[in-house]
Amino acid sequence: MTTAEKYLQPEVIRQISRLDLRAQFIVKGFLQGMHSSPFHGFSVEFSEHRKYTAGDDPQDIDWLVYAKTDKYYIKKFEAETNITGYLVMDLSKSMGYTYRQKLTKFDYGICVAAALAYLMIHQQDPVGLIAFDEKIRHSIPPRSKRTQLGNVLSTLTKLQPTGKTEIAQSLNQVAAMLRHRSLLMIFTDLLAEADPVLAALRRLRHGGHDVILFHILDEAEVDFPFDGMVEFEEPETQELLRIDANDARRDYQAAVEEFRERFRRECFQSRIDYVPLDTSMPFDKALTEYLVSRRARC
Repeated sequence: MTTAEKYLQPEVIRQISRLDLRAQFIVKGFLQGMHSSPFHGFSVEFSEHRKYTAGDDPQDIDWLVYAKTDKYYIKKFEAETNITGYLVMDLSKSMGYTYRQKLTKFDYGICVAAALAYLMIHQQDPVGLIAFDEKIRHSIPPRSKRTQLGNVLSTLTKLQPTGKTEIAQSLNQVAAMLRHRSLLMIFTDLLAEADPVLAALRRLRHGGHDVILFHILDEAEVDFPFDGMVEFEEPETQELLRIDANDARRDYQAAVEEFRERFRRECFQSRIDYVPLDTSMPFDKALTEYLVSRRARC
């Protein structure tokens, strides 16, 4: 089984591919107001000719014009605005957690990322990868070739979510490295102080980027299915906490909901798509529902 097949089964491809990603991410508003792409894209319309100059691609020479004029002219094209996407993956140790689900939070994120990467490449839009813990650890430049999905997933399967994390610092690094408006699909459990993370997300939006924040929690982190005295270990510091789960459940669940609600509210105000997920949700169903809701809003 190939890496791509491991994370993206054919039935998932069929389910997700019912949506038109170009209509969803481009026509429907992710890049509204941007000028036409200056580079030669995949879906192009002929615009005009200009004289051939050194450095131009000879394949763009219009040989019919040459036959008539004995001069070299280049066809100028205006490409559809290709959306450039980045899958931004949190490598913190907490992302490797699962209580009783088959997939860890990190594996679940890879599944969602694989579906989005497949869709973008299917629509001939370039997609790349950024992986971070305390800082950016890996980066794959965006490509739209069919082999890019395998490249991205092959890299992800070699990574282990084992480090400490600095989400805000890493997102600020991402903001500094991007030179063009992009679509950032961020996969994280957001187990960090909220204020700096929200500030970093707003910086990305102010830079003209479109942001989708996939907030992935384990099913147990949401439902808290524990009973009696339970000892918990903080994954990044190994700090131990022993509590009575029955007494703590209500306050814990209220705190999680309050945390999610804050991100939901502040992301909405900043025009960031906030997508709360937990690992009990079939990832293809969750992603399809998100894309449908996004299309309905546009």
